[in-house]
Amino acid sequence: MVQAARSGKQNIAEGCMASGTSKEMEIKLVNVARASLEELLQDYQDYLRTRHHPIWQKNSKEALYVRKLGRSADESYETYREFIETRPANVVANIAICLIHQANYLLDRQIAALEKQFLEVGGIRERMTNARLATRQQQNKQ
Repeated sequence: MVQAARSGKQNIAEGCMASGTSKEMEIKLVNVARASLEELLQDYQDYLRTRHHPIWQKNSKEALYVRKLGRSADESYETYREFIETRPANVVANIAICLIHQANYLLDRQIAALEKQFLEVGGIRERMTNARLATRQQQNKQ
């Protein structure tokens, strides 16, 4: 579980760093992050299932409360600290599931936007090739 969580975070960071040089790599890394978070989601669900604890439904009052917390302007770990540090493990696992769903939703939107941007603008290699061809064409006209 720890490795999946760390991998998700790291691949998001690495994807953002790669954005300046390779949209293709950024898309790949964000997809890897998404897959890691999906693995983490399955781990939390398995944890609850094997211990015969309920998994909150998407629109349960508990899940809606966690989602509402995520809409605060200054959301951070502090937003959730009280709940994470004082609730039983099954509640904490359900909170984590809610947060993973939120992160996955945002990553899905980011991936879609990156793919659209790549289709419209292309990657750096494509832009560099076009610039080189344009320069050659300009030189041939002189």
